[in-house]
Amino acid sequence: MNIKIDEISENLKQIKEKSPLIHCITNVVTVRDCANTLLAIGASPIMANEPDEASDITSIANSLVINIGTLTKEQIKTMKKSAKTAKDNNIPIILDPVGIGVSEIRNQTSIDIIKEVKPTIIRGNLSEIKAVAMLYGILDECNKAKGVDVAETDIISPETLKSNSILIKKIAEKLDTTIAVSGPIDIISDGNDVYTIDNGDQMLSKITGAGCMLTSIMGGYAAITNSLDAAICATLTMDIAGEIAAKQTIANNQGTGSFGIYLMDEFYNMDMEKILTYAKIKKQEL
Repeated sequence: MNIKIDEISENLKQIKEKSPLIHCITNVVTVRDCANTLLAIGASPIMANEPDEASDITSIANSLVINIGTLTKEQIKTMKKSAKTAKDNNIPIILDPVGIGVSEIRNQTSIDIIKEVKPTIIRGNLSEIKAVAMLYGILDECNKAKGVDVAETDIISPETLKSNSILIKKIAEKLDTTIAVSGPIDIISDGNDVYTIDNGDQMLSKITGAGCMLTSIMGGYAAITNSLDAAICATLTMDIAGEIAAKQTIANNQGTGSFGIYLMDEFYNMDMEKILTYAKIKKQEL
């Protein structure tokens, strides 16, 4: 496990001590979960969708999370105004291009934001990240996602890990950002280094909003550290919390409702001991 232990330990401590304010523009399906997740890890959420207050709210925030899961025309205005304010004030921007590739409005909104403000972190499944790369002219083609879910041919496995790691590094380098790809094995790259994380549990895919919650956690950590470390800390927090919550759920012969409660508890109780015990993270030598 070749990770920067001191940095991760400090990040876990700092997010609780500083309680950064995160402006979270997310979808209506998961807004409550995202707010509670940020509170659980120690950050402070603020949700504002009105275009007329977008700049005011973003200007006092420590990071901005943009999730395009349930777009409306008014929300797009808010996203773009908030993104511009964040850029002008050097506030980290985390973009979650949910379902990009399946509709023109999702495609155009994501690409507009990427071109106009260059997000600090872009997080998604492999199909979404490939769609970003194709629309940006980095890839010639990509597999079409199944709604907001990853295409079956884009599910990351040990056999495809190296080739996908090379691809994600290339995309991160071309976009000059940190790319965080979520899957059975997570891939994170800032265009220079590539890390893979082999934690988590399939039960995370059985509840709505796990990806949205992860993006929000990245917003929390991005407020206190660099983009690569933020993506790593957030992913480890989500994956390890998911593993422990799944074990509790199974041991108690319960289902996904209880899993969601256990998951939130584990966000709140995450500490360095759990990271050291569970983390399966590796720096890829490509």
